[in-house]
Amino acid sequence: MAEFFGDMKEKCSQCVEIKDMDAEVFKALLQFIYTDTMPELRQREWDAEDEAEYEQQEEADAKAVTVMAQHLLAAADRCGLDRLKHICAGKLSSSINVDTAATTLALAEQHNCPELKTRCVQFIIRTPATLDAVLATEGYKHLEASCPLVVIDLLKAAHGRK
Repeated sequence: MAEFFGDMKEKCSQCVEIKDMDAEVFKALLQFIYTDTMPELRQREWDAEDEAEYEQQEEADAKAVTVMAQHLLAAADRCGLDRLKHICAGKLSSSINVDTAATTLALAEQHNCPELKTRCVQFIIRTPATLDAVLATEGYKHLEASCPLVVIDLLKAAHGRK
């Protein structure tokens, strides 16, 4: 809103350059704005002959879907699209795993998604083995650096579980 209606150069320009958003994310954001429909965030159907190849393709697809939902949630928060943000948070809630839990927790904290944050914390502290596995991820290192207060919340939740 500030770019288009405030005293910024975009008000008088024929085009606005969006530098800090992936083109696919922006395309999905525009689709939602104009059609009120969510782009497909699901895995493709694979017809692989080799079981290992099939599993690799499915894993890569699942990761791509999660990354798109993460970026779209951040874009929706930035643009004030609460319904899209809620949809993305729901998608992320259903796909939390050891590799994504800490990163998703940081995202939930940074973009004010309390339900998603709760789901991540519940996943992380559900067993000592899960907690140890999450603590060993790169996502946890990012969480420590970017949201140190969430780490305290996580420790309190883990302590309360006992």
